[in-house]
Amino acid sequence: MTTLAVDSVPHGFRGAILDFVGDPFYGAIEDCVRYWPDGLLVVAAGRVVACGAYDDLQGEFPNLDITAYPHRLLMPGFIDTHIHFPQMTMMAAYGEQLLAWLERYTFPIEAQFKDPAFARPMADRFLTELLRHGTTTALVLAAVFPESAEVLFEAAAARNLRLIAGKVMMDRNAPDYLLDTATDSYADSRRLIETWHKRGRLLYAVTPRFAVTSTPEQLSLAGKLLQEFPDVYLHTHLSENVDEVALVKATYPDHDGYLDVYDRAGLVGDRSIFAHGVQLTEAEFARLSEAGAAIAFCPSSNLFLGSGCFPIEKAKSTITPIKVGLGSDVGAGTSFSILQTAQDAYKVAQLRRQKLSAFQGLFLATLGGARALNLEAHIGNFLPGKEADFVVLDPCATPALALRHPNSLAQNHPVGTVAPDLETVADLAFALMLLGDDRAITATYILGELAYDQSA
Repeated sequence: MTTLAVDSVPHGFRGAILDFVGDPFYGAIEDCVRYWPDGLLVVAAGRVVACGAYDDLQGEFPNLDITAYPHRLLMPGFIDTHIHFPQMTMMAAYGEQLLAWLERYTFPIEAQFKDPAFARPMADRFLTELLRHGTTTALVLAAVFPESAEVLFEAAAARNLRLIAGKVMMDRNAPDYLLDTATDSYADSRRLIETWHKRGRLLYAVTPRFAVTSTPEQLSLAGKLLQEFPDVYLHTHLSENVDEVALVKATYPDHDGYLDVYDRAGLVGDRSIFAHGVQLTEAEFARLSEAGAAIAFCPSSNLFLGSGCFPIEKAKSTITPIKVGLGSDVGAGTSFSILQTAQDAYKVAQLRRQKLSAFQGLFLATLGGARALNLEAHIGNFLPGKEADFVVLDPCATPALALRHPNSLAQNHPVGTVAPDLETVADLAFALMLLGDDRAITATYILGELAYDQSA
């Protein structure tokens, strides 16, 4: 297994720079957003050494080798808090809502991932797509087969990626060829944790698919894994679709709702990430908030499957504040792009007569996602000591973007000129969020090393 070499000699990256140090859903914009029209990011040994205005920092690093990105925007790498590795080949599968979609498309596709000879090259393609879209950290579901998680971890380790993944646990209500057992899923998951969790930048998530496809025994053993390994994650689906919620109620008639199924098994805590949450009750919002759990907001998937509109205003309220990140949810989601996911988040908010600003959307894509994954000490912004995963964006990457902001990011403002105010920056960022996609990704860096270059 090979890994990227991490250079210990300081290196600079010059361009416009945008990141977040606070939550713009709650704080004043000027306290949450940092922007330098001509900025310098200094990296050594894979970590941020300094970040600020070029004029302020150049004197501190007089012999610094600098990679310049004129007319480009540097941001922390995007964070995908919910995506399915085995579903990348079945995006845009026509015409079904969640439960029928799983039966018709998803389960047959996932069966292929039992074979490492098939899954291994797919893992490499999956990670390439993440990087091509500017995603540097992801929380990933593998298939039910432990081999599918093994090859994904191997591929991520070779690229030095910050990745959280787990094999799906599923012992009922699915085709026989996809079922494990409660005891086998416990043993396989435990072995994967012992092998891969905290190996390099890799982390493990205990991953029951959803309540309907797990017996009470399997969920109980998932809870046992969380007790035995308290720093692993819990990753599953919750309250995505009306029919799904009804099926959970029929499957667990003695429980007080969908979340209660997980709660009684000991699966609701501050390292639990629940995808969707479209149909949550007020009591469930309150319980998630109390537990410090997180929600992966998957607007593209929710629109594609007709699941509904996630009430982000409840999750980001002061009454039931919940950690929220963005999830592409490939393959129900129709793009790996977190920019396009944020675009759909804006539209979902509009349908609920709410507003999602550019700064709020890009916060969810970066520092918000890091907080949802309890990784804000490591990633999410450019504070010194953070891991130097970042993306270089072209705000004029397409004709539509160039028309919207033809003179954006005029690099190297002459001394005495006035830098753009945050309102102007917000407008530029909004256009990028609404019109951007993989074409806007000029480059992606992992630990300060080039991992994707659009021009290559």
